[in-house]
Amino acid sequence: MVLKYTKTFLDKLENLFASSEYILRYEKGSFKSGYCILKENRVVIINKYYTLEGKINTLIDIIKELQFNPKNFKDKKSQDFLGELQQIELKL
Repeated sequence: MVLKYTKTFLDKLENLFASSEYILRYEKGSFKSGYCILKENRVVIINKYYTLEGKINTLIDIIKELQFNPKNFKDKKSQDFLGELQQIELKL
């Protein structure tokens, strides 16, 4: 899969989080992106001032770290997209 740094690709990543048990939020601040668990709620917080490329790379890193399983998604498109994402290796 070719990694595309477009708004459409970012929307697909955001839709994965919408279909998962995690809540995705964009917040301002001088922090590194990552994820945290607040009061038993699973929340992923991304710096809203990141560039489009930074947001996409961070979300892919978090998806890999959280080890999303395609079988946990009901939507076939989400399952296929996640399967393709798991084969991407970011080179920073």
